[in-house]
Amino acid sequence: MRFFISLLLIFVFSVSFCFCNFCFAEAPELQVPKLQTPKLLAVLPDYCPTPDGMAIDSEGRLCVACPNYADQTKPACIIRIDKSGNIEKWFNVPILEETGVACPMGIALGQDGELYICDNQGWTGNPNAQWKGRLLECRVQGKGSNEKITTRIIADGLEHPNGVRFHNGKIYITNSLMTKIEHPSGLLVSGVYRFDTKIKETVHVTNTKSDANLLLTVLTYNKDCQYGLDGIAFDKAGNLYLGNFGDGTIIRTKIDEDGQATDTKIWAKEATNLRTTDGICFDDNGNLYIADFSENAIAVVTPDANVYRIAKSSDSDGANGELDQPGEPIVWNGKLVVTCFDIVTGIDKVNTKHDKPFTITTLDLVK
Repeated sequence: MRFFISLLLIFVFSVSFCFCNFCFAEAPELQVPKLQTPKLLAVLPDYCPTPDGMAIDSEGRLCVACPNYADQTKPACIIRIDKSGNIEKWFNVPILEETGVACPMGIALGQDGELYICDNQGWTGNPNAQWKGRLLECRVQGKGSNEKITTRIIADGLEHPNGVRFHNGKIYITNSLMTKIEHPSGLLVSGVYRFDTKIKETVHVTNTKSDANLLLTVLTYNKDCQYGLDGIAFDKAGNLYLGNFGDGTIIRTKIDEDGQATDTKIWAKEATNLRTTDGICFDDNGNLYIADFSENAIAVVTPDANVYRIAKSSDSDGANGELDQPGEPIVWNGKLVVTCFDIVTGIDKVNTKHDKPFTITTLDLVK
């Protein structure tokens, strides 16, 4: 009897050992993204001293918003870059008469090719422009020399409109400062607005919680950097992701059947690899790329919410493709493309001055 029991125990141990070896052999190895050296994609013309938001049109061209805060004698414009690297000015963004300028930051294309633009007047330094931000819709008719662009104002009165995304017939826009909403803690409030693209009348925003189009608000807890929601993106499942600039966090929220934001929470945070969150974008594999504006760096959040830094540059003019204050990332032609904003300075910024050349740089996507 003991002999058979011994055989049974040996059999069980052998099967367990083999099963464990099988499990360990099949477990996927954690792939940590490598640190990359950015490469120069384009040097922009002198009329584009401050490139920012990007979108890709139906012909595969890269559209770039140039608010030109660094030199507002240069009209704010949208440029296009084709796959061969040719750069052309598409059009000058219509100015706000009260301030004499336009300031296009985030841009997004709609389902019919219309272009939505965040006109962030709040960055001009003009005290009269604090609550004069606009959400513009530009529609294109004709092609080539017959092309005509008509612009209408979907919303105005925004304090600091920044990032924009088109999703299911609606436009979602971050408002990075909402100083009219006073929180008991004294911390900064920022928010997300949503507008129906079919509306005909301009929505006059008050930057308060009484605004019917205000989807959600958040606080920025970092008292040393009171700047709120900035980057914005949707995943394939329709979840909304937001970058809280000052806190260096990525927030995820779900949009329910009634259009309400639910289950809003911090999805990713890792102070060593991510300090600030400017523009954000997804690739086809569900990796979220983030422009770490203050650190001259690019971070990626993998689908399991792990945060890695994939590129970082010291202060430079960006002539060799270095990250010169990255503002907005986008996936284009199988690469990650990043605009270099290169104007904001301060003790918490790697960037120390605005200088030539005006650049866009590129990185490999994470595999």
